[in-house]
Amino acid sequence: MVILRKIIFSFIFCVFILDVFPKKTPQFKVIAFYTAKNDKAHISFVHEANRWFPELAQKYNFSYDSTNNWANLNLDFLSKYQIVLFLDTRPEDNAQRAAFQQYIEDGGAWMGFHFSAFALNHSAYNQDWDWYHNQFLGVGQYKSNTWRPTSAVLRVEDLKHPVTKKLPKTFKSSPNEWYRWEKDLRQNKDINVLLSIDPSSFPLGTGPKAHEIWHSGDYPVVWTNKNYRMLYVNMGHNDIDYENKTNKELSFQFANETQNQLIINALLWLGKGSKINSHK
Repeated sequence: MVILRKIIFSFIFCVFILDVFPKKTPQFKVIAFYTAKNDKAHISFVHEANRWFPELAQKYNFSYDSTNNWANLNLDFLSKYQIVLFLDTRPEDNAQRAAFQQYIEDGGAWMGFHFSAFALNHSAYNQDWDWYHNQFLGVGQYKSNTWRPTSAVLRVEDLKHPVTKKLPKTFKSSPNEWYRWEKDLRQNKDINVLLSIDPSSFPLGTGPKAHEIWHSGDYPVVWTNKNYRMLYVNMGHNDIDYENKTNKELSFQFANETQNQLIINALLWLGKGSKINSHK
């Protein structure tokens, strides 16, 4: 009887707690799409992101879901979410692309990482989506990258933007593979570059190939397009021990508190003022 009374009391107490302190409605809902099939560094980042974002969601009262089923990239499914993340790749199916464009043009928000902007003709990811690569991102095709993944000193170019709130003027990033693009973002009036590689980073990369080491130049790494609720972040490639064939993870993106603040700011900015199904 004593045990039974304890069980009944515990049940009543739980009901009371749930009634008095009901679960909060999330401020906004986030859905992350990913592929995580090929490059081990990208796979490492996807797994890391899918551990880190749920912890962030709990702390900042938003919901976070993730899926590797790109067939979910349709308007009915997207209507449940205010922010879409592309953790590594982009959609290849024309119907999925059209649904994503409609979602964005209807006011939905997006944040993409690293490889989500990649496109190169005569590769597995041709530049065959003009709206996304030329208009939305503004970069066109991929041109080159640094190697190995290396930390860079990043310079904040717009200290007044909500995404850069609480960031220092310069800070050191997590190790990353850095991209260079076909189009000059500085010439695009719709693009607001928020962070770029500071010249103190050069030489950036260790090679072994000479063109994988950058010695000068202008390289935006975080930007937004003023016509959309969006942000692109070049970070998203962890360092992996390929050389010794151990495939051991040597670095993580979310081990950097300052860089993390950037991502937190970005999510709260993209989700600010949104209501459930507000983009419909």
